[in-house]
Amino acid sequence: METKLLTVDPMKDAEVVQALGSTTRIEILNLLRQKGPLNVNDIAGHMGLPQSTAATNLKALEQAGLIQTQTMKATKGNQKVCSCIYDEILIRFGASGTKSAEDVVTVSMPIGLFTEFEAEAPCGLCSVNNVIGMLDVQEVFLDPQRMQAALLWFTRGYVEYKFPNNAKVTGRKIRKVEFSAELSSETPATNANWPSDISIWVNGIKAGHWTSPGDFGDRRGMYSPAWWKLSGSQYGKLKTWTIDDKGTWIDGAMVSTQTIASLGIADHHSIRFRIGIDEKADNPGGMNIFGKGFGDFDQDLEMSIYF
Repeated sequence: METKLLTVDPMKDAEVVQALGSTTRIEILNLLRQKGPLNVNDIAGHMGLPQSTAATNLKALEQAGLIQTQTMKATKGNQKVCSCIYDEILIRFGASGTKSAEDVVTVSMPIGLFTEFEAEAPCGLCSVNNVIGMLDVQEVFLDPQRMQAALLWFTRGYVEYKFPNNAKVTGRKIRKVEFSAELSSETPATNANWPSDISIWVNGIKAGHWTSPGDFGDRRGMYSPAWWKLSGSQYGKLKTWTIDDKGTWIDGAMVSTQTIASLGIADHHSIRFRIGIDEKADNPGGMNIFGKGFGDFDQDLEMSIYF
């Protein structure tokens, strides 16, 4: 399990508070949260900053433990790629520690562990090592090897997962629930301008959609294996649906009035999460789900319950 909430005690974590005391550094965190991992030059370009200024602010964020960096091979030499660690940062006076593992439980669900599906060709699954079964055959989604899937795609359809409801087990009240996944549209040979309305349903009720701008193949995904053809889907956008007592949000923007109560999240021992293309979608442009070992984010489908 991974905690995405950072609780800061200002008396003990002065370096973190100081790092957050800069509009530029806050904007960098927002940029990384929205765009995903970026190198120093990309960050400088997005923000209109000199490369040296961007590097200085990134160093401060890294020293404070607010971002993580990786040195990766570039066209010429190496590059430092930065990514945001936390979804939320809470400054709490009198906090007992910097991380609150008790206030949030995160479950990572391998993308191949769906319990129901519909998949219209082009469709398929692959692990980090090879394609699973045959391409464009819906029945491959029944193959037991699907549990190893690190990338799945289809033109129309959905996949549904059952998450354990830890709130039901512990009897604690839910403050909000988050689902996050790396997603893109799906079209043969990729197309960055190929919009697709990707919807979610919770416990059988639709809770909003996000329009993916395209199917991205202009470069290799940061974690996509070397054997995967460059003409295939390489990476997506990391999207987070948040459901609380006021509505449903995607990356902070409200998309639905469905709430924890209206979706019955606290009522059952499992939480059914479906993601796919609505039959009535204005932009039915297919979907890729990138799991651990593919794309730009080394994660599977995640659900976090905040108490």
